[in-house]
Amino acid sequence: MRVLLTGATGLIGGAIARTLIQRGHEVVCAVRDPSRLQLGPRARALQVDLSAAPDADWWYPQLDGVEAVVNAVGILRETAGQSFDALHHRAPAELFLACANSTVRCVVQISALGADARAQTGYHLSKRAADDVLRGLPLRGAVVQPSLVFSPEGASSALFLGLATAPLLMLPAGGAMQVQPVHLDDVVDGVVALVEDPPPTMTTLAFVGPQPIPLRVYLAGLRSQLGLGREQWVLPMPEALFRAGARIAGRVPGSPLDTDTAAMLLAGNVAPAEDFARLLARRPRDPSAFVPPALAPALRARAALGWTLPLLRLALAFLWLWTALVSFGLYPVEDSRELLAQVGLRGGWATLALYGAAALDLALGVFTLWAPARWRWWVWPAQLALIAGYTLLITLFLPGYWLHPYGPISKNLPIMAVIALLWALEPRRR
Repeated sequence: MRVLLTGATGLIGGAIARTLIQRGHEVVCAVRDPSRLQLGPRARALQVDLSAAPDADWWYPQLDGVEAVVNAVGILRETAGQSFDALHHRAPAELFLACANSTVRCVVQISALGADARAQTGYHLSKRAADDVLRGLPLRGAVVQPSLVFSPEGASSALFLGLATAPLLMLPAGGAMQVQPVHLDDVVDGVVALVEDPPPTMTTLAFVGPQPIPLRVYLAGLRSQLGLGREQWVLPMPEALFRAGARIAGRVPGSPLDTDTAAMLLAGNVAPAEDFARLLARRPRDPSAFVPPALAPALRARAALGWTLPLLRLALAFLWLWTALVSFGLYPVEDSRELLAQVGLRGGWATLALYGAAALDLALGVFTLWAPARWRWWVWPAQLALIAGYTLLITLFLPGYWLHPYGPISKNLPIMAVIALLWALEPRRR
């Protein structure tokens, strides 16, 4: 068949496109940036900006010869120029209206579990609006509502894998909220089955795992699959504190947690799995078998780095900023001058060295947190050079500090190792 697919550059859409092509279908990928497509000769790009919500008249000629349409466009958070209303509601609705008066015999809409009469978030409400338009048209197909979709490459999966690697967690209700994660492979198999053998009328199907489980059980299962033996300590967190944290996280670019996703998680995410199992002609994959053993070491490292690197960066920034404040006067200035005198710096040179070093520490602390992307790759070697310089001077002029019981100089070594790690993982930008 010729299948028109929106969202082919996304996680779910890309997997659907690859499977359709493997099964011999021709795929017309409606995408904003065709250069991101790498699907081979059986895929054709159709350039379109869905955020502009092209109307049904624009879609009619694009649907010539198309037998099935799959809408896999979705965003977890709104950004400038990409709104829920445009991408989840108005653009799909116009496409569906065009399908009703064309050669299209089947439409599959990738919605979301929770996009129903109880929907409250902008994400769910916009999905439901498009679902309702499709249900009102004389078309065959399905509105599919996936639960939490797991994939080793998924952004939301990275969040849960990261949580699974933490030795201690605080979760609302101690992680008792019910979830029903579904593997990406099962989602793709279900969509392809609907495309190849569509239901006689428009139906709604929940794409979910085999049974509901508490979130803490899901995380414990992921932790076990990653090869982390010791169980997590999960402590209860007040819901108000969790929502406040989600509001702060929502201000971080790329964060999968914000007020909407927090509300969806607190509400739970479950549905009966029988209809999905009948569609697949098998039981959906159990979450205890989500992580391929061969990928476990790499996923474990990536998940752990996902939350430890920001902590290391914050700790390093605090170190530089606190050192600057101490040098600017929290530590007695005369005592600082006495230390500099032992290095051979007195008078104006001592003043210049003291406040110059403090200003440099302050700058490095600020750059550690807020350096522009084009500068960040140079922040780390600058820090290494400065610490190495301090360590060399103290070794030459104040070697006794190596024997200090609090280890003020020997602690430079693990600090330099942390900086080297951050530098090694910093992408080089032209």
